[in-house]
Amino acid sequence: MYLYALQDKKVLNMMILEVLEQYTDSDHRLTQQKIVELLEKNYGVPCTRQTVKNNLMLLKNMGYDISMRGGIFLKSRLFDNAELRMLIDSVLFSRTLSGEEAERLIKKLTGLGNKYFHAKVKHVCHLPKLIHSDNTDVLQNLDVLSDAIEQGRKVRFTYNSYGKDFKLHPRRKEPYIVNPYQMVENQGRYYLLCNHDKYNDISHYRLDYMTNVQMLDDKVKPKDQVEDFAQGYSLPKHMEEHIYMFSGPSVQVKMRVRENMMGALIDWFGKKFRIVQETEDGLIISVACNKLAMRYWALQYGEYVEVLEPENLRDEIREVVDCMASFYR
Repeated sequence: MYLYALQDKKVLNMMILEVLEQYTDSDHRLTQQKIVELLEKNYGVPCTRQTVKNNLMLLKNMGYDISMRGGIFLKSRLFDNAELRMLIDSVLFSRTLSGEEAERLIKKLTGLGNKYFHAKVKHVCHLPKLIHSDNTDVLQNLDVLSDAIEQGRKVRFTYNSYGKDFKLHPRRKEPYIVNPYQMVENQGRYYLLCNHDKYNDISHYRLDYMTNVQMLDDKVKPKDQVEDFAQGYSLPKHMEEHIYMFSGPSVQVKMRVRENMMGALIDWFGKKFRIVQETEDGLIISVACNKLAMRYWALQYGEYVEVLEPENLRDEIREVVDCMASFYR
């Protein structure tokens, strides 16, 4: 139990507010007497109904949205149940966070709801069974990289990949040193958008593959010296054209697709692609996309997609398809 001095009206206000946050919503309302009982039970603080009423009016005057009609309840809070559920699920199904980090963050988010909300998120018990990162430093990486981007400083890190033992191992002995500019989320993964001094394009690195992330004293390369930024950088445009977060230039692609592919096209490319022709057997569309990403995407939807242009991309896809066909002969 917590012991508070009754003479401290601000503390009493906060205790009453905590009671409302934990025990009320539009479906669960309290009487003044029940609030008196909860103050005694939870905080060891004796109180009267009149004192509760006076403090409720003070809280309303302070701007808290408290209803006192048909029972007392807190009408609005920092996050409503639907918003909290969305936030918790985004953490629960994140593949960037480790299971330990996800579990800790979910507990914090669940604590923002009232006691009735907890029953609505029982599915979090499946957390250990879902796929999460083996890297327990992702949130720390995020913090260091955020500071580096804000301060315009370079970062150094070890970049890893999985080995046959299902564990992360450094790709090389030397650390990577890059100019960090932006972090983005794509397909449930967080990526760092950055640049290497000896190149003038943007590279992408997954945060859950990064370890030993350190901010350096060196200032980042000015953005106008990086080709993508010098040409007028747009993050939404970059994300639309780099659907798999591959580096490299984008090309204008023309392809024939079935009409029932509209949903998949919008999922991957947004609404920036153009329908240039309608045919009896489908649509011909034009879209700007990273060339390597388009090759993988076309192979993924190969049964429903035919790349028409550029010719060299069409040739590359043909070679891959022929190679794949040889595996199944």
